[in-house]
Amino acid sequence: MKVGITEIAARAQVSEATVSRVINRRQGVAKKTRDAVEQAMAELGYERPTQGQLVAVVTEFVSNPFFADVAERLESALAPHGLKTVLCPAFPGGVQEREFITALADKGVAAVVFLSASNTVEGADTETYEILRARRIPYVGINGVFADGVPAPVYSTDDRLAAELAVDHLYRLGHRNIGMASGPAGNHPADQRVQGFLSSMAKRGIENPGRWVIRQSYTVEGGQAAAGALLQLGATAIVAASDYMALGAIRGIRRLGRSVPDDVSVVGYDGSMITEFTDPPLTTVRQPASGLALEVGRGVLALVSNRDVPTGELLFDPELVIRSTTAPVREG
Repeated sequence: MKVGITEIAARAQVSEATVSRVINRRQGVAKKTRDAVEQAMAELGYERPTQGQLVAVVTEFVSNPFFADVAERLESALAPHGLKTVLCPAFPGGVQEREFITALADKGVAAVVFLSASNTVEGADTETYEILRARRIPYVGINGVFADGVPAPVYSTDDRLAAELAVDHLYRLGHRNIGMASGPAGNHPADQRVQGFLSSMAKRGIENPGRWVIRQSYTVEGGQAAAGALLQLGATAIVAASDYMALGAIRGIRRLGRSVPDDVSVVGYDGSMITEFTDPPLTTVRQPASGLALEVGRGVLALVSNRDVPTGELLFDPELVIRSTTAPVREG
């Protein structure tokens, strides 16, 4: 029989949260209780995870260089403190994510980082978070707030500011028909970028800016489809919600017989290293991967040491990186 926290808690007649604290060698458990849990572990043949303890990084976008970069930097921040990250590719808010968390909780995972996972989805099922809270396993989010009433630290790039930087750059180049290839509705970062885009366009006197927003998936194909729709509206510039969508937009523009940036300018988002080597090199709004990973690492280390970390969303400024996919609007 598979032995997990539930079986140990039943044998020792304590809560699963107490078992989790003993497994993870945390303070706050009386010696008598700790001894009872240790005895139950021995009787049931439970093998305590070896040092270093695991930190689960849950994300859908494992193929996206930006998310891989954040995960790698987070590993570097945590490794010197005896913590090892394990990547859990899972569809946000789905059964797979919950199964990952349940299995790792049974093995004594030290903490969980939701990297643009269920924390990005509006109305996501909170059962996963309830499992973690019941076992007192701390968790944090990156780029997406948790559902209402879920108290946890969140570290995000300022998506509204990212949209402002892109619109301002294109507007200064003379573009007025600026379109947005956005991510899907109900995705928190996508919704924030759309709000930033609408606000930026409106304050520059652009009427009915909502007509310039096309919602699509965060993929090359999604970017290509959005570009086609925006060019039909007469867009001379496109703000994409990710670098992948920007590359798709460029492909779509070219297949329609237009060129980048002579006919249409394109701005990406994320700022992964590959954007330096695209043809042409991509103008993009870069997320601060290093700053995000460092601060998340500090938060995780504090939480696993039973220190308080402020809940709510901490915002980091993005940076506009101008390369060769943007140019002044062509007259006539």
